[in-house]
Amino acid sequence: MKHQQLAGASVNPQANVYFGGKCVSHSLSWPDGTKKSVGVILPSTLTFSTGAPETMECVAGGCEWRMAGAETWQRSGPGDSFSVPGNASFEIRVSEAYHYVCHLG
Repeated sequence: MKHQQLAGASVNPQANVYFGGKCVSHSLSWPDGTKKSVGVILPSTLTFSTGAPETMECVAGGCEWRMAGAETWQRSGPGDSFSVPGNASFEIRVSEAYHYVCHLG
């Protein structure tokens, strides 16, 4: 497994826990204003809503995802990413733990 370093970040040690613990992440920020979160989604099918645009980058595991209203599921595995516009929602379907970096903005 490839390990990714996110050097120079400040980490909020309090976890963001969503969907009864099915998704847990930590918020990161950099002096230049860049914001990301790193986390894991456990096996489930969830619907997320965005405020700002996001790019979900798979670090390990995998998922299938689709934008609200879409019929076709897309696959995302290690090294893959997908982008979601702001003020949108998407479904994510996970059968094994999906480890991710979410790039905000």
